[in-house]
Amino acid sequence: MSLCDLSHAVAVVTGGSSGIGLATVELLLEAGAAVAFCGRNGERLRAAEAGLRERFPAARLFAQACDVLDPVQVKAFAEASQARLGRASILVNNAGQGRVSTFADTTDEAWGEELQLKFFSIIHPVRAFLPQLEGQADAAIVCVNSLLASQPEPHMVATSAARAGVKNLVRSMAYEFAPKGVRVNGILIGLVESGQWRRRFEAREERELDWAQWTGQLAQRKQIPLGRLGKPIEAARAIVFLASPLSAYTTGSHIDVSGGLSRHA
Repeated sequence: MSLCDLSHAVAVVTGGSSGIGLATVELLLEAGAAVAFCGRNGERLRAAEAGLRERFPAARLFAQACDVLDPVQVKAFAEASQARLGRASILVNNAGQGRVSTFADTTDEAWGEELQLKFFSIIHPVRAFLPQLEGQADAAIVCVNSLLASQPEPHMVATSAARAGVKNLVRSMAYEFAPKGVRVNGILIGLVESGQWRRRFEAREERELDWAQWTGQLAQRKQIPLGRLGKPIEAARAIVFLASPLSAYTTGSHIDVSGGLSRHA
């Protein structure tokens, strides 16, 4: 069996109905894995599932609406996934978004919301799926994180702090779960094409610029050496590498997927 063959695996992806999460689901299905994925927006989730079933008619696929901040919903998702597909051996934690705010204008409530989102969007799924992962061959957890974890931005102070905590959490879980046979790694993304950037593009003042020109100028302002934004599929490839036996001797690590934006050692 090839190391790239995931036909033996059951993978779970949170935040899987769009962007990096959806691209990850697609790559896992292409590799032969059975995949369960969730998202908060039921309509978007159903649309994503329909598209996937059209592309992969023979795939073992399960989708369920789930708010990863609700432990009851996450537990129900884990039980339903196991009943439909079997025990999971891969968990990809992808839920989360950024908050634009400085220290001066971040309220106590906003701090609480941001810290809860970043930590418990990982804690709840790990708690729910770890019993399935333990003892599984090639069991792996991958957490989607941001370059902000190592390179904070003053206009995203709460998100930067929370992301740094998540990076530490990945390393702590990797150490604790290694005796259970579960590897834990993460990726650090820079600026990746998303619905948020598309909305900013639609609201642009420079109407003469197309998407490629506008994002090219954005990359130049942000000093991204590769001169463009990343694509969800590029982040997904790093995720699937860390989830697969190709990275069997890697745990507690992070792959930088930022187009060279990283300035940290």
